[in-house]
Amino acid sequence: MNEHPSPQQHASAPAFHVIRRNGSVTPFDQNKIAIAVTKAFLAVEGQGAAGSRRVHEGVEQVTEQVVSALTRRVDSDRALHIEDIQDQVELALMRGEHHKVARAYVLYREERARARREEVAAKAEGETAPSLKVRAADGSLQPLDERRLQALVDEAVAGLDGASAEPVLTEARRNLYDGITQDELSLASIMAARTLVEQEPNYAFVSARLLLDRLRREALTFISGHEDQATQAEMGSRYAEYFQAYVKRGIELDLLDPELSRFDVKRIADAIKPERDLNFQFLGLQTLYDRYFLHSEGTRFELPQAFFMRVAMGLALREIDRESKVIEFYNLLSSFDFMASTPTLFNSGTQRAQLSSCFLTTVPDDLDGIFKSIKDNALLAKYSGGLGNDWTRVRGLGAHIKGTNGESQGVVPFLKVANDTAIAVNQGGKRKGAVCAYLETWHIDIEEFLDLRKNTGDDRRRTHDMNTANWVPDLFMQRVEEDGVWTLFSPDETPDLHDLTGKKFAERYAYYEDKAKRGEMTVYKEVRATDLWRRMLTMLFETGHPWVTFKDPCNLRSPQQHIGVVHSSNLCTEITLNTSDTEVAVCNLGSVNLANHIHNGALDHEQLKRTVTTAMRMLDNVIDVNYYTIPEARNSNMKHRPVGLGLMGFQDAINILRLPYASDAAVQFADESMEAISYHAISASADLAAERGRYPSFEGSLWSKGILPLDSIQILDDARGQTVEVDRSSKLDWASLRTKVMQQGMRNSNTMAIAPTATISNICGVAQSIEPAYQNLFVKSNMSGDFTVVNEHLVRDLKARGLWDAVMISDLKYFDGSVGSIDRVPDDLKAIYATAFEIDSSWLIEAAARRQKWIDQAQSLNLYIANPNGKKLDQLYRLAWQRGLKTTYYLRSRSATHVEKSTLKGTDGKLNAVSAGSLGAAAPEPIRMPMACSIEDPTCEACQ
Repeated sequence: MNEHPSPQQHASAPAFHVIRRNGSVTPFDQNKIAIAVTKAFLAVEGQGAAGSRRVHEGVEQVTEQVVSALTRRVDSDRALHIEDIQDQVELALMRGEHHKVARAYVLYREERARARREEVAAKAEGETAPSLKVRAADGSLQPLDERRLQALVDEAVAGLDGASAEPVLTEARRNLYDGITQDELSLASIMAARTLVEQEPNYAFVSARLLLDRLRREALTFISGHEDQATQAEMGSRYAEYFQAYVKRGIELDLLDPELSRFDVKRIADAIKPERDLNFQFLGLQTLYDRYFLHSEGTRFELPQAFFMRVAMGLALREIDRESKVIEFYNLLSSFDFMASTPTLFNSGTQRAQLSSCFLTTVPDDLDGIFKSIKDNALLAKYSGGLGNDWTRVRGLGAHIKGTNGESQGVVPFLKVANDTAIAVNQGGKRKGAVCAYLETWHIDIEEFLDLRKNTGDDRRRTHDMNTANWVPDLFMQRVEEDGVWTLFSPDETPDLHDLTGKKFAERYAYYEDKAKRGEMTVYKEVRATDLWRRMLTMLFETGHPWVTFKDPCNLRSPQQHIGVVHSSNLCTEITLNTSDTEVAVCNLGSVNLANHIHNGALDHEQLKRTVTTAMRMLDNVIDVNYYTIPEARNSNMKHRPVGLGLMGFQDAINILRLPYASDAAVQFADESMEAISYHAISASADLAAERGRYPSFEGSLWSKGILPLDSIQILDDARGQTVEVDRSSKLDWASLRTKVMQQGMRNSNTMAIAPTATISNICGVAQSIEPAYQNLFVKSNMSGDFTVVNEHLVRDLKARGLWDAVMISDLKYFDGSVGSIDRVPDDLKAIYATAFEIDSSWLIEAAARRQKWIDQAQSLNLYIANPNGKKLDQLYRLAWQRGLKTTYYLRSRSATHVEKSTLKGTDGKLNAVSAGSLGAAAPEPIRMPMACSIEDPTCEACQ
């Protein structure tokens, strides 16, 4: 047999062309693919295998896959770059499970690429490259400033281990052409750096710094009125002057609050730290560019440090020593030690300063009230609020309507209207409107409610865009545990159940059950509790909804149970505040970056105290400067002043500490870190009360009685008649803090809630919230595009052991970002870097239970199951209830098929939207996140 198939074996070659590395274009010849693949096989199998059937069939299979993939990707009028063809060969080898051959091919490509770079460098010493022209904004052509391009890339890689200018420049120059525009020139270097992220995570910083150059040119030109640009070094002396001009221009454009001009702007501008622009990774900066920075008709004129300073100024409007507080707030934000929520970042310092994240409403049982609630949803969503609606009061299907003497169509048709309203009001295109509907488990429409997200059935009774959640009383869980009967009612016949909790709910519920048995109820239905529970879990697995949240822990541990009832949580299940017809609950969020507070192998308690103290002041200020779209929200927020301080970067923190997520040590760290945040948050709120006064509804609250979140677990114990199974040990001086709270009072009715932080964690470059790592190498998708994400901590450890190379990258891609199946990765690293679906979700619940004992609200807790079944789901959600958790969030399940593999050398993200004709061929498909519902759901970002 020949070393490669004959041309006759592949007679139907596609008619497109190939761009060679020297820029020449030649017809595509698929026989060259067969030759290259054969050589790779023989490099592994040895020359003696040249005649083997195994090699022959392997070559045939891989060659056909490559040709088929290339034929689908381009038409006859397009050309492919040689690198893109080789990418497909590598991909086909991995798909065909030819692991050793794929490794040999990867190593061969790396060796040849290195040799070519050395050859190019040698030639460059004795040759002068032809001069390219760049097309200016006015259409004129100017010589490419090679010196500036070199200096720009040198500046971008400065101080970053593992990053160098040479590969960025080499890749960028490959995409240059005569007459390239200034924007395309900027994109070429950005794209070049991004292709290297999978090899070295620090190129995420390089690409961000190259993007900064583009942003500076855009902003400085807009502010000055003429073509202007500056290097990062030059901005050291220019930032202050720029900022003063920026404030003036923003006010002129009616984008900034004129009150900002009454600050000592020069003093504030002088406090800017230009070097902090270098702390961004590309995903964070791109996200800010797309959705956060102020712009005029699409032109961004707000640079990163101006952005943080603008937010800080907006939060300090009511401070006495305003400038000092602005600088304090700015330093906290720009250091990434703490980040305010997305609505605060969007709107602080603007003329419509709607800074609050979450709004909770309860919908009444009449047409005027229902449609007012839907209108309120629209008004609240307009300025970036996330919504949680309690629909339990609305009478069920078949209930009598006195006014018309007819029968109700139930809650579902109104939910359909609410769903469509959320889509219509999309927050100015910044992100989709987002709402979650809650219904108690005893409501007669609960079975139809479970079906809302199904893709089958009557579409008029489906809400494909609305999130849904079960509001589950403890009594139902107890009936499930004892395999008892559960009765469904219409709320117009059982109106008081909506407001009752604990033992009082159980007693009244039993009264209504007896009444139904006597035939004195019109609309009711008896079901087996375990059957309904199984259906709830089945729908949760099949559709991702409704989420499971627990009514009684939310109410019995609420500091505000003396003055109202928690009828639902919010969009992301971390807010637990009272609602009524006169009060729309509002919560103001921000998150501590836990990773930034790990030093010398431990949590830095002094730094954490400073961060939390300043953060609580910022969150409290939100309440006073906030723009309220409806009076019920203002009434509630001013009366109770709740805030929700959370955390992010938990996975990064335990990676730094070298703790596996699935370990007692990580659970203990979750306990320790949350105890510290809780202690300092409560203390800070008490200090604010001494300075500014107690919140108006303080008297009678659990706070006023010296009952702190840790103490409130006993209330839940008493109501259940059984002990909540959670460790209750503590390390800090809680006795003195109880005394302080009772004496000084609290400024805020609620102080803590852990939100998902999907977007603000991107800005800070850390893992979101309390989430385990999804994968160690993947492409993340959000509204700004697709972004390569590599676990920098894993790369650091693999480098230290001499294991980070092209083969490791190939293996990580093949095994979907998991190190668990890579033989040469040591077991200790496999444990530390286990991904979400490799961790038993019971560990997530145990860690969450430790946090919950310290939190006065709740936490957005996603659960992951690689191979779910009914028994696993049942055990998992029962465990969540037994441990006293207040809420759970998404159930994540792995897809049945493998994700698309790729070398990730293509383009991604909005800034790369340049035609393939000018900047190379189309990119291969990236690794996508396989699951029933997206890890970063853009509809959930109102909590971020």
